[in-house]
Amino acid sequence: MRFKVGSLLKMFSEDIGIDLGTANILVVVKNQGIVLNEPSVVAVNTKTNKIVEVGNKAKLMIGKTPDSIQAIRPLKNGVIADYEMTEKMLREFYKIVLKRNVLTNPKVVICVPAGVTQVEKRAVVDATKEAGAREAYLIEEPMAAAIGAGLDIFQPEGNMIVDIGGGTTEIAVISLGGIVKTSSLRVAGDKLDEAIVQYVRQKHNLLIGEKTAEEIKNKIAMATDESEELTGEVRGRNILNGLPRNISLKSSEIKDAITEFIEAIVEEIKVTLEKTPPELAADIYQKGIILAGGGALIRDLDKRISESLQIPVLVAEEPLNCVVRGIELVLKDFDKYKEVIVSPSDY
Repeated sequence: MRFKVGSLLKMFSEDIGIDLGTANILVVVKNQGIVLNEPSVVAVNTKTNKIVEVGNKAKLMIGKTPDSIQAIRPLKNGVIADYEMTEKMLREFYKIVLKRNVLTNPKVVICVPAGVTQVEKRAVVDATKEAGAREAYLIEEPMAAAIGAGLDIFQPEGNMIVDIGGGTTEIAVISLGGIVKTSSLRVAGDKLDEAIVQYVRQKHNLLIGEKTAEEIKNKIAMATDESEELTGEVRGRNILNGLPRNISLKSSEIKDAITEFIEAIVEEIKVTLEKTPPELAADIYQKGIILAGGGALIRDLDKRISESLQIPVLVAEEPLNCVVRGIELVLKDFDKYKEVIVSPSDY
């Protein structure tokens, strides 16, 4: 697992942070903020193996490409599934960043899911240093999300963060600057999109793509029966005659489509709480759970979790950016957060 991006990373001068997510990649530069926020999608010419587009432009191609072009997501379930395509995608994103910044020999902090193996962590660090970083460090996703959500992670009290991303839902109990209990569930935004695709196929005899499913989810999805009913138009292909067709979907239908997976997330939170030391669990029951990630934006998901577990649930400010904001805070005050990052000497 070695990304050959040396000639590019060697051009970085400021410390940078990377949130390499299943759905999106975000790059933050110390004292500059977020400089890149693009979908983790790459379109490649299958005949020449050359990149056609990355990010937003590549995402627009999903489901619309000819046989010679393939639009793919090289990260699955929070980890790298296609190393070669991930490398190519990173090269292109670095080029975009370099158009706005002149940077060399950075200190790099990269966010990884809490459940990745030591071998995977070592490979990421080796690849980053080989690419030109003077130092390379890792931070676990739920820890970065907690910092970005404004939690005081160093206090002797329990904090629970639930980060619902694209590939995984990261659940963690944090106290005294460390993760006490953690769980990484491969149920998140992508699974919800797939469920909507299947629901529309079965209930309406209509084929839609995951991009369309994601759009309708973001527009009208809800997590409880008490939420306001909204409607949205979707366009797809009629299974019965193969012709294009528009239908109107209700929020309640989207809720029915995704409720199984919402319940899986709720159950995993419950299991994690049951495994938490009682004193820390008591803190969490008093203070509540913090939701982060794109999944936190589903209407009334906080209420659904709260009603199921009888515990307060709060949505973090700007939940989509909690992780990268946490990485940025680590870059700004590296000495303060040294205890929560993973350095190569830890392997």
